[in-house]
Amino acid sequence: MTRLNHLPRATMSDVARAAGVSRTTVSFVLSDGGRANNVSEATKVRVREAAGTLGYRPDGLARALAAKSTDWYGVVTEIVTDPVAAHVIRGAQDEAWRQRRFLLIASAGDGEPEGARLALEGLAAEKLLEQRVAGILYAATWHRAVSVPDLLRALPTVLINCFDADGELPCIIPDEVGGGRNATERLIRAGHEQIGYINLDPMIPAAIGRLQGWRDAHEAAGLTPHDDLIVDGDATADGGYAAALALLDHPSPPTAIFCANDRMSMGAYDAIKERGLRIPHDIAVVGFDNQEVISGYLRPPLTTVALPFEQMGALGVRTLDALASGHSTIATRQMVDCPLVERSSV
Repeated sequence: MTRLNHLPRATMSDVARAAGVSRTTVSFVLSDGGRANNVSEATKVRVREAAGTLGYRPDGLARALAAKSTDWYGVVTEIVTDPVAAHVIRGAQDEAWRQRRFLLIASAGDGEPEGARLALEGLAAEKLLEQRVAGILYAATWHRAVSVPDLLRALPTVLINCFDADGELPCIIPDEVGGGRNATERLIRAGHEQIGYINLDPMIPAAIGRLQGWRDAHEAAGLTPHDDLIVDGDATADGGYAAALALLDHPSPPTAIFCANDRMSMGAYDAIKERGLRIPHDIAVVGFDNQEVISGYLRPPLTTVALPFEQMGALGVRTLDALASGHSTIATRQMVDCPLVERSSV
């Protein structure tokens, strides 16, 4: 006789594929909660039939504990020790206190291989659910697409500084395009038309968005963006130094440089000073991230764009409050402004 308990257990993703719906829809239907009210009866039937055919069994722990949730929210994050991104936790904690909520923080493995990371995050989520949290914030160090454990879809979950590849979970992300535009507009207002751009890894969301902002600001001002003044800087001070030298050696060198992070700005400062130029008298520099340990201590202090970590954390808690209260009309993606921080390098 076949022993069924040796067969691979069907997952929520398996049911979603069989029913032709999202994993979030499967979670709503099988939890029998208020969030299933907006799902059509035909879809509910299809999901339940797929679950029955596959032998899917909802996670009893998640369902039972979420049904008896407390005034605690869980945080699954890799950023506990990151001196900059830890501001997400500060913003979330302050807002949670205002809402008479409390945070339980579970640190996940930053830099782990994908499989190991998901396993650690799944374990972290399980432990948080054992504490009967009412919802979970999932926060990342840097803006990117992430895969999240299926278990997190069993109760309200909000992503911060990241987004899931399927676009199913609510996420709070920085407005990278707006930040790039803010930086470039500041240089244009100062009279610069030949503006170099030192980029990050060109494939990540921050690089794509900040470069688009650089282009948009040029076009809004009636200027032609010079693609030959775009150089990759590898997100490091050494990369910024090499990229700035390349820009200064250009046949028509820029009068201003926008660096897509503050570490590259630090390297650009060294290259500029090595050539005997003065900031901002001979050339202006604007950074991005507002890493105060860098931007506030360069000479002259660096004008830069801030990543809104605290604001994203606070908005994450407010969004989680709405989800936990049964509101189903939450925007899938919310963007937070990246403001200019004026110092002395322009």
